[in-house]
Amino acid sequence: MTETAEAIVIGAGPAGLAAAKCLADIGLRPLVLEKDKTVGSTWRRHYERLHLHTPRDLSALPGLPIPREAGTFPTREAVIAYLDSYANTFNIAPRFGTEVKAIAREGQQWRVATRDGLFLAPLIVMATGWSSFPSRPKLEGEASFSGGILHSSAYRNPTPYTGKRVLLVGFGNSGAEIALDLAEYNVDVSLSLRSPANVLPRELFGISVLRYAIAQKFLPPRFADMLNAPLLRFAMGNLAAIGIAKPTKGALETIRDEGKIPVLDVGTCAMIRAGKIKVFPGITKLAGPNAHFVDGLSAPFDAIILATGFVPDWRSIFASEPALFDAQGLPRASDGPPAVPGLYFLGARPVATGELREIALGARRIASHYARGR
Repeated sequence: MTETAEAIVIGAGPAGLAAAKCLADIGLRPLVLEKDKTVGSTWRRHYERLHLHTPRDLSALPGLPIPREAGTFPTREAVIAYLDSYANTFNIAPRFGTEVKAIAREGQQWRVATRDGLFLAPLIVMATGWSSFPSRPKLEGEASFSGGILHSSAYRNPTPYTGKRVLLVGFGNSGAEIALDLAEYNVDVSLSLRSPANVLPRELFGISVLRYAIAQKFLPPRFADMLNAPLLRFAMGNLAAIGIAKPTKGALETIRDEGKIPVLDVGTCAMIRAGKIKVFPGITKLAGPNAHFVDGLSAPFDAIILATGFVPDWRSIFASEPALFDAQGLPRASDGPPAVPGLYFLGARPVATGELREIALGARRIASHYARGR
């Protein structure tokens, strides 16, 4: 059977909920398709100590503030409760357990193929986020490693690692915060830093760094990075002295050119300085219990957590529309006017000014653009 809809939103995380609400505001009845069984399923799978790195007042979705009692940087549990409340407040009832396999144009419509059937609509909003695309590089010799290896997306809390030696590979926000979580639990934890990293404090002089990024968004990224450099050196100190090399580009220029979000430090660097987290360079190979590093050193570990991020790529779903995507598999247009009529992406590209904030703004822009076109 083929089911028709006025609009289809794919994903019931923050972006999907925001899109559904804003489309309803212009008089549409969007059908929300979600492959999991709940709204905000990615947030429910995140590690337990996670907090928003962006302030509550800059992270709300359209039409509903995050409650004040959630604090400045809400916990994972508070965000989940907020997403549940958002869906209930605006009567968003996703079609759960519906995984999208392919999307293609069919005349003036878009055809969405799922495991359960076909759907047709003139408007599609892709709001699936990045969590479906974990990057899991193979390590030389990993078959011989006597401990366990898992991606950071499968990490929940430090309890299973009591008494173990744990190596975090990668130094993005997940890697830094999971290392901190383990260190606070007195786990013997190390970081393997494969490349230089931009590291910023979550707050600078009591102000969220997000507010600085918003204030500087009209400046050329390289110029803004130059302005920020003295303040960041004062706030973070000499990171090279603790094994964190500085990239040649600043944080804003790196986001623009490479799509890499800087690490927002919430205590990891202090733990490194205190000797509670050890730092190694990149891994060359694994051999039995030992990890060998590019500086010639080696050390034994009981577990390895790959904090190697996510590499979103929707090209397999849109096999008939390769021109929609750049060489990295990211859509060329997101959070606003579409590359082709009736197909919008929301929250699909990294931003310096807060993912949830830009999702809220992008959902409004998409609904407004579609309404004008009608």
